[in-house]
Order: sequence, then structure tokens, then C-alpha cells
Amino acid sequence: LKFATFCAQHDGGCVLFQAEPIRVLVTGAAGQIAYSLLYSIAKGDVFGKDQPIILVLLDITPMLPVLDGVVMELQDCALPLLREVIPTDKVEVGFKDLDAAILVGSMPRKEGMERKDLLKANVAIFKTQGEALEKYAKKTVKVLVVGNPANTNCLIASKSAPSIPKENFSCLTRLDHNRARSQVAMRVGVPSDCVKNVIIWGNHSSTQYPDVHHAIVNNHGKEMSAFDAVNDESWLKGDFITTVQQRGAAVIKARKLSSAMSAAKAICDHMRDIWFGTPDGEWVSMGIYSTGNSYGVPNDLMYSFPVMIKNKTWKVVDGLAINDFSRGKMDGTAAELVDERDTALTFLGA
Repeated sequence: LKFATFCAQHDGGCVLFQAEPIRVLVTGAAGQIAYSLLYSIAKGDVFGKDQPIILVLLDITPMLPVLDGVVMELQDCALPLLREVIPTDKVEVGFKDLDAAILVGSMPRKEGMERKDLLKANVAIFKTQGEALEKYAKKTVKVLVVGNPANTNCLIASKSAPSIPKENFSCLTRLDHNRARSQVAMRVGVPSDCVKNVIIWGNHSSTQYPDVHHAIVNNHGKEMSAFDAVNDESWLKGDFITTVQQRGAAVIKARKLSSAMSAAKAICDHMRDIWFGTPDGEWVSMGIYSTGNSYGVPNDLMYSFPVMIKNKTWKVVDGLAINDFSRGKMDGTAAELVDERDTALTFLGA
């Protein structure tokens, strides 16, 4: 093995790291989510405080001047773990020998654009990126798709990289998971880390189902179900769900820009849990390949489930009781994903 050796300031001295750097790609790297994300990755919040990083920043050619500014800022942070920064607009550079790929860039929906047009544009992008993963990346690469429509983009990327295990692909529903956790915490009046085991089922869209039927709240030292802690079933089955479903749109309306800080935090949470695992007895939500699931979700989708992670491998939390209310919501978001998939697949061979 070739080991990277470099210095880190520590207690006024210099510590030598003897570890091979990992290569981490961020696409859409000149965008606002990446601007909130890159610092956290580079300073060790995601892959570990003693893990050197080579950051590969991919964006489209017109964004390269902006990317140069991002590179300068990363250099100016003087981060001891950051071994190298590689800005590029070339997939053969961007996807080479990757340990992790965070695919943030996608075609946003523009005014007057129909949904099928959006899907067609993104199929082209994620087919290309999947093919690049297949050709250039390590077969062990962990791929997180953030760019919307994230679930279907993730499915297209995975289908375009057939030699990389489907289990290595996931899409981001952790932002929705964090939103659900926070809403319950605020309602009860406890810190967000006192709420665990919420679930996001389905699509990262307004049909997603934030489910708290299995969630636990530590209410000032006493553990109880979320329904008991909140003590307002009509809110939990009504406004709570719509607030989480429509939170992204609410942020855009208020900020005139889409979620960036919270999206970056969720990406960090998601990748850190893949790398280091989930705490005992807790699960998180991730969009993963649905084939073979025990919840009656159709096969061949990227669908958000509750998962536990150990040794960089996720496992769906099985055996949770699903009532009729939840079943209807889970089926509704699955139907949307089936429709998205079938539309996208018509473009895949084009």
C-alpha cells in the first residue's frame, strides 16, 4: 500500500497521519449545497478525524471559474486532513478510483418544464454518471444521489453501473428524516436528539410518508412513544405530515433559494452513518433498492426505508407493524415512484 504522510497541527505540535487518503467526489461542486458541504467533509466530520481526503470536484464547464474560487477557499481553510483538491469538468478525472461519490448536481425544474422533460434531462445526466462509475470507480464505491428527482436518478445511475452492487447506491431522504425528528422535538419541547426512530417511507417528494408510529421520545428523562409524547393524533396524522412533505417548498418561498445548509448536514449524516454505522437500537431513513423487501413495496425502485447500518452495509428494519393508515401512504408514494421509473426507463435507451 502507498501511504500518505502529512502533518496536522495538534496541541501546538505536528502529528503525522499514516493513512491512505480516500477519494471523495462531489458533483455540482460549484453549487450552493456543495458550498455548505465541502468544509464539513474536508475537516473530518464525515469520514473520520484521522482520515486524509482527496476531494474531487466535478461541475459543468461554464462553472469552472466558480469552482476555482471554491478550491481557493478550501486551500485557505488550511485543513490538515485535506490532501488534495481536484477541480474538473471531465468524468474520466472525476470518477477515477473513487471510494465515495456524492452526486449533488442535477437538472433543476425550470418554468414551463413538464415533469417528463425533467426526467428525460436527468436520465441523460445520471446514465452518463453511472457509466462513468462503472468504467472508472472502485467497485466498492459508496454512491449517494442527492440531485432531484433523487430516487429515480439513483435508480438510473445504478442500472448504468451493473458491476457495482445495487446495495452501494442510496439516495438522500435523511433531510426529510431530520425534518420529521425536529418537528416532533419542537412540538414536545425537547432537543432533537431525544427523538429517534422516525421513518421516511418512499419518494423524496411531496408524496413521501413521514411515519412516527414507531418513534420514541425521551420526554425529560422518560421514554415514551411519539404519539404519547405529542398527545395530538390529529396533528401527527395531518399537519405534521404535510409540513415535512412540503418543507422544501416552504424554504424556497422564504429564502428564495432551496435548502442548502440543512441538505449539506443531512448528506454528512447519511455518509457518516454508512462509514461508521448507526447507534445500537436506532435506525435512519435512506432511499435504497427495494427488491426483496418485506413491506410489500414493488421491486426495482429506490424507495426510502428504515435501515440499520453496520460494516458499511445497510439492512432494512423488518417486522414493524404497518396499520391501514400507513399502508395507504406507503402505497401512494410507491405508485409515484413506479410511474417515475417507468417514464425514466423509456428514455434510458434513447
